[in-house]
Amino acid sequence: MATFHHVSVLADEVMQFLAPVSGGVYVDGTLGGAGHAGHILEATAPAGILVGIDRDPAAIRAAKARLAPFGDRARIVHGSFGDLAQHLANLGIEAIDGLLLDLGVSSHQLDAPERGFSFQADAPLDMRMDTTTGVTAADLVNSLSHGELARVIREYGEERWAGRIASFICTAREEDTVWTTVRLAELVKGAIPRKAWEERIHPATRTFQALRIAVNRELEELEAGLAAGIGMLRPGGRVVVISFHSLEDRIVKNSFRSHATGCVCPKGLPICQCSKLPELKILTGRPVTATAEELAANPRARSAKLRAAEKM
Repeated sequence: MATFHHVSVLADEVMQFLAPVSGGVYVDGTLGGAGHAGHILEATAPAGILVGIDRDPAAIRAAKARLAPFGDRARIVHGSFGDLAQHLANLGIEAIDGLLLDLGVSSHQLDAPERGFSFQADAPLDMRMDTTTGVTAADLVNSLSHGELARVIREYGEERWAGRIASFICTAREEDTVWTTVRLAELVKGAIPRKAWEERIHPATRTFQALRIAVNRELEELEAGLAAGIGMLRPGGRVVVISFHSLEDRIVKNSFRSHATGCVCPKGLPICQCSKLPELKILTGRPVTATAEELAANPRARSAKLRAAEKM
């Protein structure tokens, strides 16, 4: 088992927009290797609290070791940030000063073959962020109907060849169960015409992304976690989200816009009837992306987009 390793993207930008202060209460809903969390704890000394949440047991072990010097200022929780409200209630925390979400798969998860996130090495089709529970990618690949499998690949992978890929998978699994990453990648490559392959990405990339999102219910978790976190922010508190693909970024953008919008009554009404007031002030008109220097050091940051907002 590889040592947990994750390079924190947009670290300077996170600290700029989160603006943590001494004594504040902050949540890192995607703790990972605790890189961002360590910076937050340093900035909030001597009394700031960091609640770190992660579904990955390997991340939890690594974070506990890394954050041990901060003592009980670091509260580490094994679970999903979609259950943010319950996790904070269990800790007796009613309000927070900041929320950070660094979405997607970590460098460690991609680089550990046994996790099944990557097609670079042959491994079981797992893709669970929490390896202690839930269905695996193999479960979905071998049990979903053709229609459901095509829908998952089309909606979560934004893959135009979803129907054809699903057909190839369904035909193959009639002969033998599709258990491994390499086998699935080969089927996807065979389903997409060679002339339609893109120069910069592997033909199976979108299908693997789709299955990972479905296995971990990532979009549902994002919507639930964002709603809970924004609701628990104190006035002046900040929410910062780093996303890595358009589906996540769209959810974050639309959530921020919705919470930043006041009256939604029909324009013809002379007096507001909805009493809706803006909850957020958006701090990033456009998403913030990595600098050339960061991209040179960490190419995986190329698709990272940061959005931030402040509670009114």
